[in-house]
Amino acid sequence: MIHFNVYESIDDVPITWNNLVKHDVLLQTKYLKALEVSAPNNISLFYIGIFKNNTLIGVAIIQRVQLYLKDMFRNTTVSCFKTFLRDTISKLLKGTILVIGNLTHTGQHGMYFNPEAITRRDFYAYVFKGVSEIEKIIKQTEGKTIRLILLKDFFKDDIMHDAILFQKKKLHKAIVQPNMIMDVRDVWACNADYVSCMKKKYRTRYKRAKKKLNNIGCREMSLDEIDANSQLLHKLYLNVSNNATFNTFILPENHFYTYKTLLKENFRVFGYYLNDELVGFFTLILNNKQLETYFLGYKTEHQHPNQLYLNMLYEMAKFGIDHNFKSIVYARTAMEIKSSVGAKPEAMVMYLKHTNTILNAILKQVFRFMNPSKDWEERHPFS
Repeated sequence: MIHFNVYESIDDVPITWNNLVKHDVLLQTKYLKALEVSAPNNISLFYIGIFKNNTLIGVAIIQRVQLYLKDMFRNTTVSCFKTFLRDTISKLLKGTILVIGNLTHTGQHGMYFNPEAITRRDFYAYVFKGVSEIEKIIKQTEGKTIRLILLKDFFKDDIMHDAILFQKKKLHKAIVQPNMIMDVRDVWACNADYVSCMKKKYRTRYKRAKKKLNNIGCREMSLDEIDANSQLLHKLYLNVSNNATFNTFILPENHFYTYKTLLKENFRVFGYYLNDELVGFFTLILNNKQLETYFLGYKTEHQHPNQLYLNMLYEMAKFGIDHNFKSIVYARTAMEIKSSVGAKPEAMVMYLKHTNTILNAILKQVFRFMNPSKDWEERHPFS
């Protein structure tokens, strides 16, 4: 007998939850608690548990997202034509949507099932039943109607990917920017091995970037330092986030402190200091053998002259190599510069459906504007 339950707090899920998702920190309760406590103001979470004879065999994370124009489009200095397009898109997307997955992190970290206990088709049948139940809960408690359903993110060969089923459900496939991932080679025992594998051009670039840091030093921040600098960390994060073409959320000020408090050694924050002044930072999530890069920020005036962003990418690689990770997930955006440090693009797709039949028909074209294709040259830094 298979059945499902919907939970509105991670505190209410069964104690066997973590036993099922040992492979992924981003599906475990400590991570989900951190996200729940420090979620963007427009995101709230639901959880679906699927059971067979009262044994948990599948889980899904559902995020209820309220989209507003001010959160979606940060840069207001645009042409009249782009303003018209943005107004059109905001009318299409604004309101309440449900995301099957995690909007705050690149990759498929929203669902998992035991393939020995349930088929993928049956698993999704219960996930969609759970989503319908969540729609009813939101309608009954708040009078809100769901406008859009989004499933994210899938590699094409992902065990969770079922293109035929999603098509039957009238979900549109949307090709999004690739996930940039660097596999750590077995011969890289230390960072020097990584650098020595580079072609001469890229070794020169590496040394030049390090030299341009000048007196800026990088060190890991303690919990107390993160707490004391929460406001500044948030400001530096916004310097980067606000330059994005399209965004669906803004992290709250307590986000990084909460993550460090609850995830402890699985969450790391590294600060860049100039004469004891914090001028930049990046964050990492340690996910078993995968190192997941997370949000970062910097003072804009130090970005180009000190090559701060490129140095952060190198430092992420160093951490991954020094701590024996199998791969470093650099996520989306800035694909060309990430490929220059060794990351390779891995294609990903999402699926989405508008609840309005007419609007659903034009959704594909709208999503193309939200995720514009960019011409970029992949770099190949290694010999």
